[in-house]
Amino acid sequence: RYIPLEGKERVPVTIYEPAGIGDRAPCLIYYHGGAFVLGARPATHRLAQAYAYAVGCRVALIHYRIGLSYPQPVMDCYRGLGWVAGNAERLGIDRSRIAVLGDSAGGALAAAITQLARDRKGPEICFQMLISPVTDSRMTSWSMREFVDAPRWNAKMNRRMWEIYLQNNDGRTPRYASPMAASSLKGLPPAYVETLEIDCLRDEGNAYADRMSREGVPVELNEIRGTFNGYDQYDKNTLVKLSLKRRCLVLKKEFSQRGAGA
Repeated sequence: RYIPLEGKERVPVTIYEPAGIGDRAPCLIYYHGGAFVLGARPATHRLAQAYAYAVGCRVALIHYRIGLSYPQPVMDCYRGLGWVAGNAERLGIDRSRIAVLGDSAGGALAAAITQLARDRKGPEICFQMLISPVTDSRMTSWSMREFVDAPRWNAKMNRRMWEIYLQNNDGRTPRYASPMAASSLKGLPPAYVETLEIDCLRDEGNAYADRMSREGVPVELNEIRGTFNGYDQYDKNTLVKLSLKRRCLVLKKEFSQRGAGA
């Protein structure tokens, strides 16, 4: 399926659903990571399938345009939310049970979409799940200083990511680019935030969770030891299996509490 944009541009959407799922099912909108420049990996598709099967929901993986500076990726993702909500009946989705999930840079996008939907009074988002999220372009946390040149993902790579993403913004950091730049986090949907011990993004993820909690947003923060950015692609690992089970239980509980059409 495709989300139409201006002109001839389109954003692809991959929808996963478990066998036998009925109409008015909950939906998880998935914004993948990749520093805003990489597309969905094979592991992303495996995770989407795992969520669909274990939670009993439809998963809409939004293939937002990559390699573009802010605000294009955010607007692609917001249009994805609008497309899912606007086509809920045709897609067999309960409009009152739409959640968003994002990992790493996708976490920044998911967090931005919750803020944007709140501010624009857009489609309702019932829940947000942020996995090792990018949240703060200032990069002043201790974990950013601790993991300057760590393997896989580190502060040097993170700084380059921000330089590319904000290159057309005249040195400014728009609030929907960096979630921590928002003047208020009040009124956002409940959240589950997972941060990883060996990750330069660890402390800013914790800080975003703490700030949401202080401003009245129900938050569950899960700080996982011995893990690194992208660890969940190793889906045969016991710790990864436990982490995925926890995420799915949280999502299943949230969707169940709302009930179909509640």
